[in-house]
Amino acid sequence: MAIESLNNRIQQLRPNTPAKPVDTGKTGQTASKPVEQGDTVAITTAAQELKKASNESLLSAIDSDKVNAVKKALAEGNYSINPERLAEKIIQFDKPVNSGKAN
Repeated sequence: MAIESLNNRIQQLRPNTPAKPVDTGKTGQTASKPVEQGDTVAITTAAQELKKASNESLLSAIDSDKVNAVKKALAEGNYSINPERLAEKIIQFDKPVNSGKAN
């Protein structure tokens, strides 16, 4: 089974309606054809406020001094990585969260 490109599939589902007026061949004249309206999305005020609060809390959780120190060490080529500590952190991150069930 061949995979069609998304644009080809969309063209099959949508009628051929140009987004711009069509040139009639006469200089300066265009034929008026209906323009297809696209989908719209409305985001509620509550959703906008939630996004703003989320962004602010993420920014406040960032230790910019530590970020700048790491950037500087990387730029100077003297940032050292402890492979054992890194492995421990990866394992910690990958462990499932304890859901209160006994093992």
